[in-house]
Amino acid sequence: MAIFSGSELVDVALGIERNGVAYYSSLAELTTDALLKDTYNYLANMERTHLEIFQNMLDSIGKYQPTYAGGSEEEYELYLKALIDSVVFTNDEVARQMARNASSPAEAIQIALGAEKDSIIFYSEMRDLVPERDRLVADKVINEEKSHVRLLSGIKKKFAQGKESRSCN
Repeated sequence: MAIFSGSELVDVALGIERNGVAYYSSLAELTTDALLKDTYNYLANMERTHLEIFQNMLDSIGKYQPTYAGGSEEEYELYLKALIDSVVFTNDEVARQMARNASSPAEAIQIALGAEKDSIIFYSEMRDLVPERDRLVADKVINEEKSHVRLLSGIKKKFAQGKESRSCN
């Protein structure tokens, strides 16, 4: 029997999204720059949308058990556990603390980029472990997370050029 059912993976995804909301909301509360505040609030709202998507997915999954392609079930379970353990924001308090500890907006963006990339990897793996009917939903979330990476990369690039960030969506 697998350690992770589809519903358990979606539960993990819900936690990742809650922690993302906590991180971006904390950054928005901490900044005085109106455009950065707008960017952080936009990202927090996108994470809230993902929470709703995953909650709906969880409601439809039930007790679905994944199948394993290539390799043993045990190897895959160890791989998924490593992915889960590598998530940047292990809980919402850690996420808030990381926001408080960021020494600059550039560092806050770099932390967010790492978290978004980690979530894309996790959701890509999760996609193959949920029922076929939920894979399009997972694809939608993965694409939204990729859009977050593009947005954050653009902001980071502006910081690297010594310009202020002027992007909010």
